[in-house]
Amino acid sequence: MAHRNKMSSIRMANEAAHTLVLIRHGESTWNEENKFTGWYDCPLSEKGKKEAAAAGKLLKEADFKFDLAYSSFLQRAIRTCWFCLEETGQMHIPLMTSWRLNERHYGSLQGLDKKATVDKYGSDQVNIWRRSYDIPPPDCESDSPMLPANDPKYQAIEGANTIKTESLATTLDRVLPFWHSEIAPTISSGKNVLIAAHGNSLRALVKYLDDIPEDEIAELNIPTGVPLVYILDSDLKPIPHSDAIAPLQGRYVGNQADIRARIEGVKAQTGPK
Repeated sequence: MAHRNKMSSIRMANEAAHTLVLIRHGESTWNEENKFTGWYDCPLSEKGKKEAAAAGKLLKEADFKFDLAYSSFLQRAIRTCWFCLEETGQMHIPLMTSWRLNERHYGSLQGLDKKATVDKYGSDQVNIWRRSYDIPPPDCESDSPMLPANDPKYQAIEGANTIKTESLATTLDRVLPFWHSEIAPTISSGKNVLIAAHGNSLRALVKYLDDIPEDEIAELNIPTGVPLVYILDSDLKPIPHSDAIAPLQGRYVGNQADIRARIEGVKAQTGPK
């Protein structure tokens, strides 16, 4: 009887578990040029295409199956999602795009070289803009093509068309409503979900999922083109994985030494020349 109850509990736990895979897009052309990219819609670099395809192959090898995919409005994330779905033979599944999954808007920094910006403003100030939780960069100029209100994709979208700059905190403020209204109900219904997005929109989401404090999220770096897998319980709380890299409770798929090197590469983007 005790054995039967134990097996029943295991089945119930498995039934309650949900799979969520997050992936930051592969390297973009502006990542390659070390520019602040934000909402600028640059494509994947050749390296980024290879990263995205390699991520898809890892997902195929691990036999991941998806019911629905989400992405931002930006082509580098959409194409990363396509590569992953193509490699896993799942291009037929629905893909929903939302501006709420866009990268953080970097205000007047968008398009600037990161290390040149450090030379101009100093590393302390740039690191505050890049890594503080709630201090955004200076506003985008009103006549700039980088301003969402001047971009045809966003001019008519309430919420998107008023953004002039963002911190991680305000990025979280726009990601969470989409999580609660669209993504979470989809996962709770039993569907396995893939989200292809960006360094900061994903940092915002994992801050919420893993309940990471503000001072710790500032140090979290998510590498490009590496699947991050969460197993969520019936309350959509992460079930900690033994291979997780703290403070995350999900696990990266792939060679762990290579993944750690990629994480260090993100940290070094505004380092000394």
